[in-house]
Amino acid sequence: MSDLKKYIQKRKVEDLEFANGLETGYEEFKIGEMLKRARVEIGLTQEEIAQKLHTKKSAISRIENHAQDIKLSTLQNFAHILGKELKIQLI
Repeated sequence: MSDLKKYIQKRKVEDLEFANGLETGYEEFKIGEMLKRARVEIGLTQEEIAQKLHTKKSAISRIENHAQDIKLSTLQNFAHILGKELKIQLI
């Protein structure tokens, strides 16, 4: 295990606020990264997605790089443009 992973594990045990913030940040990153990978996979640019969603390229960049406070309808529309289906799970 790397020193970074050891530090994160130790810090998560010692600091609940850090642990919660880390998990939230990771989930936001993961959503944006999944959208970005799917977009790149089908060969669309951020500008092309923005046009289809009737928004600006900067909005798409924000979604992909820091997917925070995105409306469910926006995620559904983004997925639809990518030819994907949005699934949400409670586990």
